[in-house]
Amino acid sequence: MILLVGDVQGCALSLQHLLAQADFSPSRDRVVLLGDLVNRGPDSLGVLKLLSGLGNAASCLLGNHDLHLMAAAHGVRKVQRGDTFSDVLDAPDAAHWVHWLAQQPLALEEAGWLCVHAGVVPQWDKAQTLALAAEVHEALRGPDRLALLSVMYGDQPLVWSAALQGDERARFVINALTRIRFCSADGRLDLKSKEGAGSAPDGHLPWFDVPTRRTRDQPMAFGHWSTLGLVNTEMLLGIDTGCVWGGSLTAVRVDGGRRELLQVPCEQAQRPGA
Repeated sequence: MILLVGDVQGCALSLQHLLAQADFSPSRDRVVLLGDLVNRGPDSLGVLKLLSGLGNAASCLLGNHDLHLMAAAHGVRKVQRGDTFSDVLDAPDAAHWVHWLAQQPLALEEAGWLCVHAGVVPQWDKAQTLALAAEVHEALRGPDRLALLSVMYGDQPLVWSAALQGDERARFVINALTRIRFCSADGRLDLKSKEGAGSAPDGHLPWFDVPTRRTRDQPMAFGHWSTLGLVNTEMLLGIDTGCVWGGSLTAVRVDGGRRELLQVPCEQAQRPGA
């Protein structure tokens, strides 16, 4: 069995219940977490311990909240009001968990599905998405991690170009893979709007609705967009269903030609935030 799971955001108990409902066994099954493992929920450290304990049976993408935790741990970003990952930062083995997070990818392919946290720009196909994700991940997991974390914040540049280099190239890739919701037909990002698909700014579309998107014929799974609600079509799985905001934690079984939806309600306290 192969499960894709939406944003957990520190809701360790919900993740435990979801895996139990699926009768998940690390000896025979695999689970892919689509990013935002931590923050906003009450037990970020518990989530990391649970997933680390699954070993090679779990693959975990990095989301924007996971990167934020890493930046805070390295002192390049202040802990914000509403952040709830102090259990990780204050743990005696905090460095271990930050290092563990840094080993997780920004994109991967599983059972024919291209998996990302937020989305892609229309100019990228599957191969380029995976290559760019690997390029940034190489810096994140190596000696250049601090330098990368120090420059990844900011909204510029807003448009992809193969000529982008250095900090701007890395920042754009991170923004596309972990923050995108809306973009224009030519791939110009809007990184401000956080509401549902019907609230697109003028001249923009949900990234997956751009007609010229080069991944249109590629099955894709993503999280990040809780206000979007569940997307479950032949080619798209959007499965951030707002667990931490009082919604459900969602998983979809995608192996063997089957598709099975599993959901559990969030049973832990939430805090307001974005």
